[in-house]
Amino acid sequence: MELRALSRLAAPAVAALLALTTGCTGDTVQGRPGASGLRDPYFPRAGNGGYQVDHYALDLDYDPADGQLRGTAVITARAEQGLSSFNLDFSGLKVEGVTVQSEGARYNRTGNELTVRPAEDLEKGEVFRTEVVYSGKPKPLADPDGSEEGWITLRDGAVAVGEPLGSMTWFPGNHHPSDKATYDITLTVPHGYEAVSNGELRSRVEGTDGRTVFAWHSPEPMASYLATAAVGRYKVTTGRTPSGVGLYSAVAPGEDVAGGGALARMPEIVEWGSGRFGPYPFASAGAIVLPAGTLGYALETQGRPVYPGAPSEELVVHELAHQWFGDSVSPKSWKDMWLNEGFATYVEWLWAEDHGGPTAQEHFDAFRTGDTDVDEEADGDWAAFPPADPPGPKDISAHPVYYRGAMVLHRIRQEVGDEKFFALVRGWAEDHRHENASTADFTAYAEEKTGRDLKKVWDVWLYGKARPA
Repeated sequence: MELRALSRLAAPAVAALLALTTGCTGDTVQGRPGASGLRDPYFPRAGNGGYQVDHYALDLDYDPADGQLRGTAVITARAEQGLSSFNLDFSGLKVEGVTVQSEGARYNRTGNELTVRPAEDLEKGEVFRTEVVYSGKPKPLADPDGSEEGWITLRDGAVAVGEPLGSMTWFPGNHHPSDKATYDITLTVPHGYEAVSNGELRSRVEGTDGRTVFAWHSPEPMASYLATAAVGRYKVTTGRTPSGVGLYSAVAPGEDVAGGGALARMPEIVEWGSGRFGPYPFASAGAIVLPAGTLGYALETQGRPVYPGAPSEELVVHELAHQWFGDSVSPKSWKDMWLNEGFATYVEWLWAEDHGGPTAQEHFDAFRTGDTDVDEEADGDWAAFPPADPPGPKDISAHPVYYRGAMVLHRIRQEVGDEKFFALVRGWAEDHRHENASTADFTAYAEEKTGRDLKKVWDVWLYGKARPA
């Protein structure tokens, strides 16, 4: 039927019908679809537009015997525009139902995108609650660099590691580091297993049904790639640092005596870092130590890094440094990874400098000359590309991001002197606490804080394509 053939008497009814079906009243659009991706330079489909998440409440039930994960995710978010639909990043698991504001919502899936259509359009500024019920056997993702991430099944348990996109394998969300939120994660597992996550353990309840419920709470904002869950037969130790930071570590059998006792130095490292970079940014610290050989890398999961077996002292320093640089001050995009890894690597050098090892200058010189006696990583191609401009997604964890990134910081130190440099590093961590920051934010902040023109450092070391002379 053509609208122009309708009588004048039918026109008001047609106008009302159009308003209902298009979300319009008169000429005012009430809602439009949120973007399916934030156009990140390396992962353009990661994250979603139109809303910001305030809080995730995840209720998860996992049985290592069959590998089945059953979950309910309650996502509280604020609409940044009128929304007729919005997307969540979610991979693999079966969606059993979705509600928005307690009303049933239509949904469909394309690849790793779950598109949700609320029963009524959401208004700009509205705080809304989405509940997704799901289940299945999670499968890990392959990183561009070939490593595995996501929900990874172990011989007798599982662990979730999310950098950069793996968290969407175990819960739906806005999976980009620019959208940080608080978390409550409840894990139900069979008796005999420990279930560990981020933040503080609020409760541990053994039920009469043979299952134990662990409730974890993270009150500080967290990027979703830093969320973790680990299920296994861990030995748990607790304590506090001298300044009162809670400690909770879960260590796989046999790994507690390996690694030269590096985990025992966590309280000392946290206190040293607090003196250098300002108060530890979270209520809790600790570690999850997996059986050796079950994962190819460590990850700075917020407040409780994951280690692939007993870690070395340098690795513990590195991952704890990330709690300030990467976890509290998080990147605005994946192109800003040197702000995570360059800082954490330089903190390793500072720890060595303060504890009888090579100075930061000696580390810097070792990379210039390839002296592996000072730093065993010095034979890598640290100058292959500028740390602020990796060639592609597979390069965001490559040598130049770590080591040339650390050398950028040392060049600033050489230019401005120790007093201004350490005031800069501490100020960066304190002034951007629990926020997101970009490379442009850092370069502007560094020049303002030190009162120096650092253009030559940026041009040669941070952005320069040639090997610095």
